[in-house]
Amino acid sequence: MSNMLPWLKPEDPFPPVEMALREPNGLLCAGLDLSPERILDAYRHGIFPWFNPGEPVLWWSPDPRMVLAPAELKVSRSLRQCIKRSEYEIRVDTSFRQVIQACAVPREGQSGTWIGQAMLDAYSRLHEMGHAHSVETWMDGELAGGLYGLAIGRMFYGESMFSRRTDASKLALAHLCRQLDAWDFGLIDCQMETAHLASMGARPIPREVFIQELKRLIKLKPVPSPWRFDDASF
Repeated sequence: MSNMLPWLKPEDPFPPVEMALREPNGLLCAGLDLSPERILDAYRHGIFPWFNPGEPVLWWSPDPRMVLAPAELKVSRSLRQCIKRSEYEIRVDTSFRQVIQACAVPREGQSGTWIGQAMLDAYSRLHEMGHAHSVETWMDGELAGGLYGLAIGRMFYGESMFSRRTDASKLALAHLCRQLDAWDFGLIDCQMETAHLASMGARPIPREVFIQELKRLIKLKPVPSPWRFDDASF
């Protein structure tokens, strides 16, 4: 980590996102403050925390930025068949801590996780405050998959997802996109570019364009918490 990387004290504002490093892409600053207020301020400026447990809090704003417009979700044939079978139930904001704990379990082939206790506690607090939300796929009475993220105005910031059954997280994402489109949410922030997200319709856009759209969307009237989807079925 470069000695030039700004170190934020609790009272310091974030640096302009244009100051973020190109390598690693988007690394902007570091610090120790992971309060709900700091996180919300970060998201309003197109910045998010991402760090390993035991490290300082690292703040990022990559360029380009991976986003998914809710109406542009690509639903594969197998996922469409899964939706038609309706062998699942979608719930919202009923088991947030269970979802984030499941997302924190290391993936196959990975030795650790970036969702440490500090992140788990911070986002659970944001959920209690009505800012963070979970979309849950239940099968046979058990939590089979889901995702969590944060909403400001009509902007949704996706954080992480998990599956214990085939396509369980994709089912949650499909229902989330359908509802966010109905609520006139403009974008889902996917943060980092991955082939998996691209296969589902996400695309990279210049950070400057992302920030412009973000500024517009966060000013719109938020959906009251806890969230309730209009209809659990397609």
